[in-house]
Amino acid sequence: MDIITAQHQGVLYYRCPAFDDTGVTHGFSSRVGGISPQPWDSLNLGSTLGDDPVRVRENFRLFCTAIGADTGALVKNHQVHGDLVRAVTQDDILSDPSQPGTFDADGLITDVPGLCLTVFSADCVPVLLWDPVKRVAAAVHSGWRGTALGIAARAAEQMRSDYGSAPGDILAAIGPSIGRCCFETHSDVPDGLQEGLGADAAPFIRPTSASGKFLVDLKGANLRWLERAGVKREHIAVSTACTACTAEHFWSHRRLGTQRGSMASMIQIL
Repeated sequence: MDIITAQHQGVLYYRCPAFDDTGVTHGFSSRVGGISPQPWDSLNLGSTLGDDPVRVRENFRLFCTAIGADTGALVKNHQVHGDLVRAVTQDDILSDPSQPGTFDADGLITDVPGLCLTVFSADCVPVLLWDPVKRVAAAVHSGWRGTALGIAARAAEQMRSDYGSAPGDILAAIGPSIGRCCFETHSDVPDGLQEGLGADAAPFIRPTSASGKFLVDLKGANLRWLERAGVKREHIAVSTACTACTAEHFWSHRRLGTQRGSMASMIQIL
């Protein structure tokens, strides 16, 4: 399985072809193809970063049109960098695409057709999960704390426990996020990964020449968590794009701080 780039009327996004024709639409946005000015230029989908709601609303329309999703069915969370996965229903749909999410969670899960699960990132790891057999979808925001806690695995496990999904049926797409090339940290991040993954964390942590510094592979760690939850390796696609390296395509919190926009990752059961 792969994640590839796609374009629709100037909107650049990323997608996993293995999800095609399975009853779901999805996509990982870039920063390209919207209407917002600097510092949100141009496809800003963040509602809490100072951009005009009118522009955010239009950017959602452009992105949803590109991936074939419904702007009138968005469900968003208030991301807190934890491991809470929340089941959502029609009652959670926002009346306005420019509204921010209000309930605390870093993962959304549903078996309700039509809901457009939406999570946000600007270096953190977005993970989309889809069980085409039981028709259950999840969208996960996995920062380093969420990765250490195994939120992607928690979402897959909740698909099994709450909806009857067989882990072997689940398809997973790990979207564009900061790569090990750019994610240099102190020991708190490796320590967190080791606490969660134990010895399995070792391949994703590389000491640097600087004392007390490490390069960490969050995408690889999320992949390992999914494997531990029973998702087949051949059912997991991992984007090679690094959000910190590729300034022309992505916002990066590490590179830009808060003077930026936000990407969104969406999945909607048709």
